[in-house]
Amino acid sequence: MKKIYELDFLGRKIVVEIGEMAKQANGAALVRYGDTAILSAAVMGHNTIQADFFPLTVVYQERLYSVGKIPGGFIKREGRPSDEATLAARIIDRPIRPMFDERLRNEIQVVNTVLSVDQDNSPIMAALLGSSLSLGISDIPFDGPVSGVVVGKIDDEFIINPTVEQLEKSSLNLTVAGTKEAICMVEAGAQELSEKDMLEAIMFGHKHIKMLCDFQQKIIDEIGKEKQELTLCEIPEELVKKVTDYASKAMLEAIQIKDKLASVAKVEEVKNSTLENFAEIYAEDENIESILKNVKTIVDKLESDEVRRLITEENVRPDGRKMDEIRPLDAQVDILARTHGSAMFTRGQTQALATTTLGAIGEHQILDGLGLEDTKRFMLHYNFPQYSVGETGRYGSPGRREIGHGALGERALAQVIPSEEEFPYTIRVVSEILESNGSSSQATICAGCLSLMAAGVPIKKPVAGIAMGLITKDDKYTILTDIAGLEDHMGDMDFKVAGTKDGVCALQMDIKIKGVTEKILKEALAQAKKARLEILDVMKKCISEPRKELSPYAPKIETFRIDPEKIKDVIGRGGEMITKIILDASHVKTVNDKNAVKVDLEDDGRVIIYHTDAEIIKKTKEMILDVVRVVEPGEIYTGKVTKVEDFGCFVELWSGCEGLVHVSQLAHERVEKPSDLFKVGDEIVVKSLGYDNRGRLNLSRKEVLPKPNKEEKSKKKN
Repeated sequence: MKKIYELDFLGRKIVVEIGEMAKQANGAALVRYGDTAILSAAVMGHNTIQADFFPLTVVYQERLYSVGKIPGGFIKREGRPSDEATLAARIIDRPIRPMFDERLRNEIQVVNTVLSVDQDNSPIMAALLGSSLSLGISDIPFDGPVSGVVVGKIDDEFIINPTVEQLEKSSLNLTVAGTKEAICMVEAGAQELSEKDMLEAIMFGHKHIKMLCDFQQKIIDEIGKEKQELTLCEIPEELVKKVTDYASKAMLEAIQIKDKLASVAKVEEVKNSTLENFAEIYAEDENIESILKNVKTIVDKLESDEVRRLITEENVRPDGRKMDEIRPLDAQVDILARTHGSAMFTRGQTQALATTTLGAIGEHQILDGLGLEDTKRFMLHYNFPQYSVGETGRYGSPGRREIGHGALGERALAQVIPSEEEFPYTIRVVSEILESNGSSSQATICAGCLSLMAAGVPIKKPVAGIAMGLITKDDKYTILTDIAGLEDHMGDMDFKVAGTKDGVCALQMDIKIKGVTEKILKEALAQAKKARLEILDVMKKCISEPRKELSPYAPKIETFRIDPEKIKDVIGRGGEMITKIILDASHVKTVNDKNAVKVDLEDDGRVIIYHTDAEIIKKTKEMILDVVRVVEPGEIYTGKVTKVEDFGCFVELWSGCEGLVHVSQLAHERVEKPSDLFKVGDEIVVKSLGYDNRGRLNLSRKEVLPKPNKEEKSKKKN
């Protein structure tokens, strides 16, 4: 039976419909937020799978019909998820994952289908609520509910779930998710917000998350199914003791080796010797395969427990650093000769090589998604090859991790990118991770910033990033600065903070526990600021400010304005005029030639010309100005004869501007044949008589010739 629940959430209505759609799923809910509609369905496999991880999949399916669009390209249906859909799935996955028992081995899928989008009411936040609620009312074991909101800031006022218009004015775009008790996910872009304001914004968001969690809980209490009793991945205590006694001492020594590769090799050696030992002991046991799988799980947990114990009890990090110590830093620019800008940033055993490429405004990225924005002029792409961690692996299109890390870096640097009016280029930054031992996304931000300055992009201020960690044990916790790969893998929080010397530009927090407190967040932000300033000092010593000159291989630029009404004249019929200008100015045969000048014509009359050769830019500008020049009646011009007819001569004043000198206007005396006076190519001085009612330009040579006196006229008559 269909049930409908309503909540007035800060003046906007949230309506949840349950019991009519997707009835064969374990749990399903249709969430309407304004005119946004999301169908969330949760389903669980009947059997456990043989895996050493919890098999959860979160899907966010964009449907272009939800915004009244037909997909572009030849195949008129949705294909692989857009980057935005991938990021939305990550935003939903991160807060709900810690709410499951990690010992579960039944496959669980949460599928969100976007049915209708009202741009002022976030489909992602509706999908997060729907995901949590569909799990909450189902028989799937889930320790929710969770909810999320977007927080904006206009002047000194925080706003929950700002509209599109409000977001354009906002200095903050913060997504925060959590339970009623604690915060479990943060994602933010900000215009140099202070740590104090950022913390206030997070807690402001959490206050309203509690309202959404209460709304869900009432529904769950009324119609929620009884949770299934599932088989969990349990390991016999006796086996745990045997493996611990055998491997703990060697494991402790291995994880304290400071060099990553040496430590990894030693840890692997301990794990292999442990497996070999117990393979011999249980060689005759019919369940040996299951036993060895449990041995591997125990020894992995042993590694994790030793890391936690060392940090929380002995204040010793695996590589010997202090809790707030950053690994050795190195920054270099101009690594690559032919790129427009390049830089390499190294932090310990994490290394990112970033390049900046400048292109014409017309080379922006076209977005085929659900948002109002359909183009993007600043892009950051992140690549993580397997060799960066000394491994082999699959190579193909970017995965969720690469897309997510790239988006975080892009969000941080976008806050300092100059406007299109200030710097009319499309800008692409690419980060190649050459070596990784934790926090490669933050190394990407540092390297990307350096490459932008090396390329001469006038960014407002340098930006650096740092990753903070959290290790908890019972009621103790320790915050770590600049977490290495092992600390990230074994820890409870990955808290990335990027910003300038004056404030935070981007924030991302993922946790593995069920939430963190305001106190922990405050400490982490303060510790991150101290580290960020240290990194900025190192970057400043490498390159103190953006270069004033662009690379000789980067396109130079000339910007000017023309009357918007004249744009059609510059383009010409079927693009004929602009094509002629490009070919003639560049001395090329086709507009697709790599040496052809690029010309962008904006609706407001802006003309932007790009080329590496300043002379070609100058010639292109002159030709365009010739097209839009207006012939003033009564003005005198020097032109060239282009055609001679019996009725007069056609004269080109400049490229694209041609008029007729009628035979009666060639001289004071009668002219029988214009060809007796002029031939094609001759220069001629003429006066403009203006345009006739058919838009044709009339010129006169007679008007600029001295008038004959009476004596001369008499002689000519005789």
